[in-house]
Amino acid sequence: MDLRVKRLRESAQLPKRMTADSAGFDLFACVDEPITIAKGQTEKIPTGICVSLDAESGYVLLIYARSSLAAKHGIAPANCVGVVDLDYRGEIFIPLHNSSSFDFTVNDGERVAQLVVTPIVTPEIVEADELDETQRGSGGFGSTGTN
Repeated sequence: MDLRVKRLRESAQLPKRMTADSAGFDLFACVDEPITIAKGQTEKIPTGICVSLDAESGYVLLIYARSSLAAKHGIAPANCVGVVDLDYRGEIFIPLHNSSSFDFTVNDGERVAQLVVTPIVTPEIVEADELDETQRGSGGFGSTGTN
């Protein structure tokens, strides 16, 4: 399987696995000038790339936070996990949210997120009048305890 990547700007960087065992490909900011994400705010960070994966592949592209940005600086995708649908051909933007108490500046070429190629299952939707019973039933938040 190939992930085809088109650079939209000369300075755009291709996604890159940083180690042989990395699950994700790092995505890089492609900005003309630094973008400051104010504390508590969200900014769309361009990557300067668009991608294509065969629609028949049975996979989806998911965008996750870089753990170091999230843990050290409170910077993570605003939507937690981004989904790049297989029929989308536009530029990939990363909506980064700053949950810290300090402004954070994203510079050109900085690694801002990671792209993971994941199998996807798309079942047929079947409306049902009843569902099977389980031990948990309709117990929601905290219903199974904390220990």
